[in-house]
Amino acid sequence: MNRTENSPLARKLAAFVALSPDEFAALKQLHQRRRTFVAGRDMVHQGQSDQAAYILESGWVCSYKIMSDGARQIVDFQIPGDFLGLRSVLLQTSDHSIEPITDIQAVEVLVDDLLGAFAQTPRLAAAILWAASRDEAMVVEHLVGVGRRDANARMAHFLLELGARLALVGMGGKEGYACPLTQYHLADALGLSAVHVNRVLRQLREDGLVTFRDGQVTIHDYDRLVTLAEFDPAYLDQTGPILK
Repeated sequence: MNRTENSPLARKLAAFVALSPDEFAALKQLHQRRRTFVAGRDMVHQGQSDQAAYILESGWVCSYKIMSDGARQIVDFQIPGDFLGLRSVLLQTSDHSIEPITDIQAVEVLVDDLLGAFAQTPRLAAAILWAASRDEAMVVEHLVGVGRRDANARMAHFLLELGARLALVGMGGKEGYACPLTQYHLADALGLSAVHVNRVLRQLREDGLVTFRDGQVTIHDYDRLVTLAEFDPAYLDQTGPILK
């Protein structure tokens, strides 16, 4: 199995479509421009135009918006296999900034390359549309979480969703996963203060549900955590390929 066929993106897309040799070849063509970015330096700035999209190969990234008062709202975190800035490329202007949380490796994808791959392999285009739709479904869940879930359920849901996403690309499971996020990242994503995040994580640990310490999430009681969060992973659509 070559590097492209075993890439995080190929693993992710396999949840929607069983890729053929021609589709793997088209995917390989998108993986020509590999670049490295350092943590803490924006790859894309809010309002920027004429930028490329990226496929994240390794490392973690956050997408965020800055408010007029300087406050930051993290919209989502990206993990290996995710597209970065896909919507912004198609709409020509980025409505958010993208910052590596760790040093990352990413594949630069120009819009002409992307549209060429779509024209050549419609099933691959459908799979990437599925990935984009799945990302939108996650944003909807995050909106529900911030608006309607209490802090403990919000945190539990976030950690469960992240674990499911990582499991899809072979980087985690129901027992836990490595996670480089800080309490400040969690605060900016979940609409909480860093002090409140610390309190919630301590409560979840004392309740025997989950521990987040030293870059590692350890889930002690998966079923009880699911019950607390009312977590239904159906929106992640990871049950198997629809197109075969």
